[in-house]
Amino acid sequence: MDSYSEFLTRKAITDPPTGLADVPKLNDALFPFQRDQVRWALRRGRAALWDDCGLGKTPMQNEWALHVPGRVLILAPLAVAQQTVREGIKFGVQVTYARESSASLGKITVTNYEMLDHFDASLFNGVVLDESSILKAYDGKTRTKIIETFARTPFRLACTATPSPNDMMELGNHAEFLGVMSRTEMLATFFCHDGGDTSKWRLKGHAEYDFWRWLCSWAVSVRKPSDLGYDDDEFMLPELVMHDVCVRVDDPTSGMLFPMEASTLHERLQARRDTIEDRVAHCAAIVNASNEAFICWCNLNTESDALVRAIQDAIEIRGSDSPAIKEKRLLDFSEGRARVLVTKASIAGYGLNWQHCHNVAFVGLSDSYEDFYQAIRRCWRFGQKSAVNCYVITAETEGAVVANIRRKEAQAAVLADSMVEHMREIMQREIRAADARTKDAYNPTTPMTIPDWLRAA
Repeated sequence: MDSYSEFLTRKAITDPPTGLADVPKLNDALFPFQRDQVRWALRRGRAALWDDCGLGKTPMQNEWALHVPGRVLILAPLAVAQQTVREGIKFGVQVTYARESSASLGKITVTNYEMLDHFDASLFNGVVLDESSILKAYDGKTRTKIIETFARTPFRLACTATPSPNDMMELGNHAEFLGVMSRTEMLATFFCHDGGDTSKWRLKGHAEYDFWRWLCSWAVSVRKPSDLGYDDDEFMLPELVMHDVCVRVDDPTSGMLFPMEASTLHERLQARRDTIEDRVAHCAAIVNASNEAFICWCNLNTESDALVRAIQDAIEIRGSDSPAIKEKRLLDFSEGRARVLVTKASIAGYGLNWQHCHNVAFVGLSDSYEDFYQAIRRCWRFGQKSAVNCYVITAETEGAVVANIRRKEAQAAVLADSMVEHMREIMQREIRAADARTKDAYNPTTPMTIPDWLRAA
């Protein structure tokens, strides 16, 4: 009789591979940990690569697309598309940028998410979501459209540096896009709802190992190569130097009798509006005293306008700019033709590689830790050779916005560590053994019974 452990093994939930049985030789320019991930993802067919900023997701996804049978469409944030083309040239992979199906004639086409309506998904055998975590930034209609559009695409790859381990909806989005399991099924299988005032989804205690095993069957999360058992020699982050600048406020926030910390989101927003001039003046003094490249992140258009007026050599990118203008100005900053860039994290905070710059300033800070993290990581990433200076400029009356970000940062670090710790052993076994196609073992235990009517036939 089977042991109980054998019974549980047969019942374990994993997502079986649907990709290539035999993966051809991959690009020698890739690092070993990158090649093994690409090989694993090609064998998987539908997979997620959650590698931290600077670990080479772009060359990995390009190499993956190169070996997928048939044509591949890469969806990326605005301006990251052109960066994908340039990375392809560096690694000998031809990637064509297009804004509609009629212009996508090559094997690998890259476009930005906003152009999805201009493409016929049936023309492509593979799709890549670059910076796939932005799925949660879209409204439900758009997110559902992306998932449904590629529901029949055989090869699917989702790449991001920051899957939120505490955001089960985001993990569910990835699983649903890849066709592994719907969000509803994932929650019902592995989670229970606390209800009451918390309304949080909590991992079932007895399902913890099964959940991480299931996750590792279709996703890999890497902060540094050693998470997969490789050397970190080429991937060491420089120092991040935080400069907290708190602007003194003598006048009360509009609607208040005395200067005091904001306690609500409405009060915080009003405090930001009332202190734009002082915060911008502090930022301009820092940036104008330097001759180095700088990125100034803001939240309000009025902050952006004031920064451009106050800072020498500054160019601005705002949401109302045309895609062509955004791409040109982002490229001007990337290639050093512009010294100072003023923009928002929602516009340029995802996917771009700016190791040529090691100075950033936040003149407007929201409560989104992910926006803050992504904006810093445009510069503070593997490949950066200098210590990165980060200036966070807030007003006394804004309240605990910085403390809130610090709290979320500490929580995210603990959760990310937990995710990698849970996944490390399984990831190393799966990724480093990618030369052998993985499959669920079939162990029949019940004899087949042939019905009499079939015997008679």
